[in-house]
Amino acid sequence: MSDENIVKKVCSELGITQKELSEILGVHITAVQKWVANAENLPLQTQKSLGLVLENYRLKSKAEKIDKILTLIDELKKG
Repeated sequence: MSDENIVKKVCSELGITQKELSEILGVHITAVQKWVANAENLPLQTQKSLGLVLENYRLKSKAEKIDKILTLIDELKKG
């Protein structure tokens, strides 16, 4: 992917630990630790999985913001 360590980026953006990431992905913590240590040689499937975790998080965040806006609009309509 990029020069940035995708594992660290995912953990940072989601505000989670490597242990929590391992639980989300259903892999052992040592797998995540190996990915951190050797990020430039991540298997393509792992890169894509991590990318999807980020995309899912971002989309959920956007959906929550839209829900808040819609709730606010409904409140303003009422009065």
